[in-house]
Amino acid sequence: MAASTVAPEVAPVPVQPAERIQIVDILRGFALFGILLVNMTIFSAPFQSILFPVPADTPWFDRVALWIIHCLGEGKFYALFSLLFGLGMVLKMERIEGRSGHFGALYARRLLILLAIGMIHAFLIWSGDILIIYALLGFALLLFRKAKPRTLLIWAAGLIIVPLLFMVASFGLVIWARSIPEAARQIDASIALTAADYRTEFERAAQVYATGNIVEVTQQRISDYVSMGLSSLLVLGFNILAMFLVGAAFAKLRLFHHLAAHRQLWRRLLIWGGIIGLIGNAIYATLIMDTARYDPSLPLLIAIVAQGMSAPLLMLAYVSAICLLALQPTWSQRLNALAPLGQMALSNYLLQSIVCTAIFYSYGLALFGKVGAAAGMALTIVIYLLQIPLSHWWKQRFLYGPVEWLWRSFTYRKWQPIWRHV
Repeated sequence: MAASTVAPEVAPVPVQPAERIQIVDILRGFALFGILLVNMTIFSAPFQSILFPVPADTPWFDRVALWIIHCLGEGKFYALFSLLFGLGMVLKMERIEGRSGHFGALYARRLLILLAIGMIHAFLIWSGDILIIYALLGFALLLFRKAKPRTLLIWAAGLIIVPLLFMVASFGLVIWARSIPEAARQIDASIALTAADYRTEFERAAQVYATGNIVEVTQQRISDYVSMGLSSLLVLGFNILAMFLVGAAFAKLRLFHHLAAHRQLWRRLLIWGGIIGLIGNAIYATLIMDTARYDPSLPLLIAIVAQGMSAPLLMLAYVSAICLLALQPTWSQRLNALAPLGQMALSNYLLQSIVCTAIFYSYGLALFGKVGAAAGMALTIVIYLLQIPLSHWWKQRFLYGPVEWLWRSFTYRKWQPIWRHV
């Protein structure tokens, strides 16, 4: 009897340049602009500022800029990064398991290293980090790695809709309770105390980031992340996981592998996602400008529901527009300029934090609290436009971005080659 043979296990290796999907890198590069656009308002002012209505004395041009950011930016680009994160997991799984490798343990190690990078970012650079949440929710994503696309999309819809229904019920209970005089007095007193606490934290953060030494800034940064950043896990967590699952479904459906074959889908998503997304986000932007996020009021409820339902749709409209443009030769060449940014998206994301904190914090140019939304938007464009040639310069010489190289090396427990040999 012939001896049975078992295929030897092949050691997993990082994705090679030839294996990359160009449109995915372009989308990551595009997402970096939106991430910076939204984050700029938090780089330049205390994190707690997002909780308060826009001050009445805000210049009209800053109000316009804030409205644009709320309508077209907020909630769309972290959703896009989340979609690409879920897509990336499935692509890695298929590649590694296709080579007889063990995916689960390797990906868990990858997530732990991302968690460590996020902790360094949150505690030593900027409190607005989202990498920690991605790493933690990545373990939940692993549970869905074998699910079919239909199952993934059903779960994604549930993760968006069910929390919104729960919020409608809880807000409705508070609004109803306010119709009872005694309950209204207690609720209003509690909200007033909450507002006072947030205002105290806002003023302390404004003072420390503008004038504090590096130790004081670090202490404030850690305090802000614990009090505000971690709460994002509850506020954004369901939506992020939902977008992870949408991205995983896109990977399994091969939507980005064969753009032309799904042209009609991209057109439908562009039209309906654009129409519904713009209407819903315009409602959100208009209401949230003058609404306190800590007060469970009817305007806040309408704003949250409008954005919760429409932000993913507008994000998909952005994705569809880029995919359709990429099918046109002229636009494809133009969009390819964004690919190097996306290939080193993690390095660029961290670089944005380093540059902006150096501009705004006391140990840098000390412009904290002195730059309005309109000027911040202009600064966003300048920084992003500088990142494009910098990324091209780096990728012409190196295979990976510096942080991506470290991430891969620690994940595979072996120093990876980094120099590009021409």
